[in-house]
Amino acid sequence: MEYYELFVYRIRSLCKERGIAINKLATMSGVRQSTLDNIVRGNTRNPRIKTLHKIANTFNMTVSEFLDFKELNDFSFEENDED
Repeated sequence: MEYYELFVYRIRSLCKERGIAINKLATMSGVRQSTLDNIVRGNTRNPRIKTLHKIANTFNMTVSEFLDFKELNDFSFEENDED
């Protein structure tokens, strides 16, 4: 799994767990539908912290809580990866 895919996985998992459609998440979070679609489709590979903050708040989480999940914690960057 690529790094950016972890955000997609987290968003989709939380939406499924809480019964929220992606378009409903956009409305609830105040994140533009196109922005959220780009993240979920993998077009946006490095979402802004402000966007992640809005999404996390919608799930009643802090950004730290939103980013604290096994798959992300276990992710290992290769030495030759770009920042």
